[in-house]
Amino acid sequence: MTLIKSISGIRGTIGGRPGQALTPMDVVSIAGAFGMWLQKSGASKKLVIGRDARISGEMVNQLVVGSLISVGIEVIDLGLATTPTVEMAVTDMNAGGGIIITASHNPKNWNALKLLNSKGEFISDQDGKDLLKLVEDKNYTYNEVDDLGSYSKDESYLDKHIQHILDLDLVDADAIAASDFSVAVDAVNSVGGIAIPRLLKALGVNKVTEINCVPDGNFAHNPEPLPENIVEISELVKKEKLDLGIIVDPDVDRLALVCNDGTPFGEEYTLVSVADYVLQHTKGALVANLSSTMALREIAEKHGVEFFESAVGEVNVVREMNKQTAAIGGEGNGGVIYPELHNGRDALVGVALFLTYLAKSKMTSAELRATYPDYKIEKQKIELEGVADLDSILEQVRRKFIDYPSNTIDGLKITFPEGWVHMRKSNTEQIIRIYAEATTAKYAKDLAECVKQLMAVTA
Repeated sequence: MTLIKSISGIRGTIGGRPGQALTPMDVVSIAGAFGMWLQKSGASKKLVIGRDARISGEMVNQLVVGSLISVGIEVIDLGLATTPTVEMAVTDMNAGGGIIITASHNPKNWNALKLLNSKGEFISDQDGKDLLKLVEDKNYTYNEVDDLGSYSKDESYLDKHIQHILDLDLVDADAIAASDFSVAVDAVNSVGGIAIPRLLKALGVNKVTEINCVPDGNFAHNPEPLPENIVEISELVKKEKLDLGIIVDPDVDRLALVCNDGTPFGEEYTLVSVADYVLQHTKGALVANLSSTMALREIAEKHGVEFFESAVGEVNVVREMNKQTAAIGGEGNGGVIYPELHNGRDALVGVALFLTYLAKSKMTSAELRATYPDYKIEKQKIELEGVADLDSILEQVRRKFIDYPSNTIDGLKITFPEGWVHMRKSNTEQIIRIYAEATTAKYAKDLAECVKQLMAVTA
């Protein structure tokens, strides 16, 4: 059993003992504390909630609603809703914040509460620490009967989200409809099974083959949209000679694609292609986290704009995007953030922008993918049980490669002539995660193995 309390919320496995898994007591305590924290911060008492289709979602939803009402919150429940839909609803409704009940790409036995501020963005590091202290100290009281909150339901917001996307200048539904695309959708039996087909219909895509789109929470495969988990849709696209495959994670903030020849477009290259399209029409910086593909820097150079890197995590990317007034940004896990719509990863707007670009390019999806470099990424980790100071190990690695550019805003990233390696401490385990990218798979693996061996010797 697992329970992880972090600055952005709480997540864990369902069932078990309080404090050791995501139990009803843990859900009630964090939701109630968040409601009190919002009010103490001067935010509106109105709060938006939504959930993905996990089996435990309705149970957790009821606990969250009751806890929020008990501290005087006006709850607006969107029901089954994508993460970006909840984010947009917070700002559109002038709410004080939001809670998304989803464990994102984690397996079905997990769930989580993701916490949003009044801007529809994940709460900041300091806000998260203040909230966790409130939970730990139990320094709050529940309201008496005359001061309870309220509850209402609004299941119309997905349509409003889609309309906002259709209204974007860079989304051309007419061009998409004229292309007469044939598309397959794999939504891993979660809320994307509702959202993506509805979006495609609004965009004029009439040839849609749905697999794993019944939102019952029984995930048909590992929900993280990696190549090894999307074999079914890849084979379908190739066999049926479809134009594109679309895969989303359970809360629809990550987008992966399959080319018309059945090969994965590559999660890293979702943002590459969308940024390529956006920057053709909008001048502004491009921002991504440190572990994203170096192809993004090349896209920025191609369009004559600046490229900035942030620490890993959506909240960090958004902060840097706001700082740089970025035109586009996101993460290399298929997370597209288009600030013209809202400041959050959004697979729906990613689909609309990609299809518009594909329609106007007059290329197949495989041909479009071939216009970008084919960098290879290697992911490893090293366990360092009993090592108290992981920072000192990273510092010794940095000194070993002192002649190469390095970045220490989030662990350590070292850039080499034909690749890079990024080392980050885990927040929950005594391990360092290692990400490496290079022009060949062998070079990427060699980079990862090199620093791994160096850390083992240093430890």
